[in-house]
Amino acid sequence: MTSTLYQQIQNFYDASSSLWEQIWGEHMHHGYYGVAGNHRKDRRQAQVDLIEEMLAWAEVNQAEKILDVGCGIGGSSLYLADRFNARVVGITLSPVQASRAVERAQAMGMNGGNAVGESSAQKRPYANFQVVDALNTPFSDNLFDFIWSMESGEHMPDKVQFLQECYRLLKPGGAFLMATWCHRPKHSLAGALTPDEQNHLQAIYQVYCLPYVIALPDYEAIARQIGFRQIRVADWSMAVAPFWDVVIDSALNPSAIAGLLRSGWPAIQGALSLGLMQRGFQRGLIRYGLLYGVK
Repeated sequence: MTSTLYQQIQNFYDASSSLWEQIWGEHMHHGYYGVAGNHRKDRRQAQVDLIEEMLAWAEVNQAEKILDVGCGIGGSSLYLADRFNARVVGITLSPVQASRAVERAQAMGMNGGNAVGESSAQKRPYANFQVVDALNTPFSDNLFDFIWSMESGEHMPDKVQFLQECYRLLKPGGAFLMATWCHRPKHSLAGALTPDEQNHLQAIYQVYCLPYVIALPDYEAIARQIGFRQIRVADWSMAVAPFWDVVIDSALNPSAIAGLLRSGWPAIQGALSLGLMQRGFQRGLIRYGLLYGVK
């Protein structure tokens, strides 16, 4: 990962994470609003529902050692640790996020391993958090039985290396589940991306510190090339698209505006550009892709 991009991502999340938590809570990702996106629900419940719907879609029913790639302030990590009574490692580029995730784990009693003398039947869920580059992790081969990546793939400057690293870290038989921002497929009736679409994407990249995004079929091809088995993909764009309408509404809250002013220019720029993602979904350019595979 280039040092410039690394620093941009770190600065963006260092500046904006506390504001996001204040307004939205611990989950820093889309919500699920039904298959057609027409279910009205509490915004935080929609985010939890997205986690549960993804796990159900992938048929992930158990896990003991989990890696959460792009863990934010620990929302998914702590949820998965509790749900599966599992040990979770969360990684992020943001020291601010990692520190806050540790605080949240401590508050929930999940900041550490099993007590000495505890039997396996009495084991407790726990999570720890580290500042780590997802393309070059310090972890040994075949370490995790489940890798979870919630909206972090779009930040990866090398999608192939990212999936290769996840494959390396998985135990044989372990599962990988990712949700990520994509652009529409180019090999379709719509054809190649138009100059206007490319400009739209470039604007999104600049605001949200993304190197580039790819189409979901491209992710599927990469996963197959690397050696993943039982590969499945799904486009959930309709199910999550209402998220951006809700985010825009919440940004108009006086406390959110005050928080933006305190957070600095990166957070302000992100808020001013929320319509880029909203319009991207509306025109079918931005897609929300799921990828599942087994090592």
